[in-house]
Amino acid sequence: MQQADITRLRTLGADLRALRKARGLTLNAMAERLNRSVGWLSQVERDMSDPSITDLRHMAAILDVPVSMLFGQPSGPVDEAGHVVRQGARRRIGSGAAGLIEELLSPDLTDDFEMVHCTFEPHSRIGEVVTRPTQEVGYLISGKLDLIIAKRRFTLHPGDSFRVRAEPFEWINPYDAPAVAIWVIAPPVY
Repeated sequence: MQQADITRLRTLGADLRALRKARGLTLNAMAERLNRSVGWLSQVERDMSDPSITDLRHMAAILDVPVSMLFGQPSGPVDEAGHVVRQGARRRIGSGAAGLIEELLSPDLTDDFEMVHCTFEPHSRIGEVVTRPTQEVGYLISGKLDLIIAKRRFTLHPGDSFRVRAEPFEWINPYDAPAVAIWVIAPPVY
C-alpha cells in the first residue's frame, strides 16, 4: 500500500469515528445496525481493516451523510495531511441538487467543529426547514442570502455573519448572483 493510500484510510477511519460519535452512536449500536461485529467496526475506525463499498454505503445511510463524503477523501502531499487543505483538494459534500455546493475546508472531521465553503446558486432554496443539535456560525463573503432562523427572516450582505443555535432554519437565495459563505458547525454533521 502506498503512503497516500495509508493517509486516505487514516482520514476515513477518523471521520467515521467522529461522525458516529457526533450522532451519539456507540460502537455496539453502530455495529448492530451494520450487522457487523464491534471488533470489525473498531478496526475500521482505527484503520486496521478496509470496509467494502457496500459497508460504506450502509455506514453513510446510518450516519445520514452522502456516500460521496466517505469516498472523497482529501488528497495532497502526505506531509500536509491533517493540517492543510489545498483549494483543489477540498471534499465536496452532497450533490448540489438543491442549488448548494459545499466543500469541506477542515482537513477531516476529528475536531469539535467543521468548516465548510458554501456556494448558494442564484434562485435556489433549501427544500426543508433544518433543525440540528449544533451551534453554527457563518460569514457571507459575496452575494446576498436570506436566512430564516426560528421564523425570523434576515437578509445577509457581504461581510455579515450569523449564528444558529439548534434552532430551525432555512436558506434562500432569491437573487441573480451566487452567494458564498464560510459556515462553521459544531459538532461536525457531515
